[in-house]
Amino acid sequence: MQFNIEKIEDWQKVVDSLLPELKHNILLLKGNLGAGKTTFTQFLLKNLGSEDEVNSPTYSIVNEYNSPKGKIFHFDLYRLKNIDEVYDIGIEEYLDNSFLCIIEWPEVYEDELYGIDYHSMTINNTGESREITFD
Repeated sequence: MQFNIEKIEDWQKVVDSLLPELKHNILLLKGNLGAGKTTFTQFLLKNLGSEDEVNSPTYSIVNEYNSPKGKIFHFDLYRLKNIDEVYDIGIEEYLDNSFLCIIEWPEVYEDELYGIDYHSMTINNTGESREITFD
């Protein structure tokens, strides 16, 4: 699926289209700095019924949110340098005990997901708009 975002309200259309497609509890979010990964997450969690305030987990590495369907964990792996650091934060336990895990900057961990079903979303900030691809 592909989308084009020109204004912030367009994120709602993306979420409306993606929600019925979310079948796995892992969503990888890829995109450059300022692409809109956290903005998308804010829209998604609101639509999943979470009343929690959604912030970027840049410094905390993982944020936990409540939803009527269960726990949602939002990761930012940008500052992690290797796979050992990812395991040190206990990522496997989060994955095993969540309704959904949203992972920004997943490249350091992505190879470990071989054989596991997950979704991937790429946001490309062109300067004029955001081009989104969802698998």
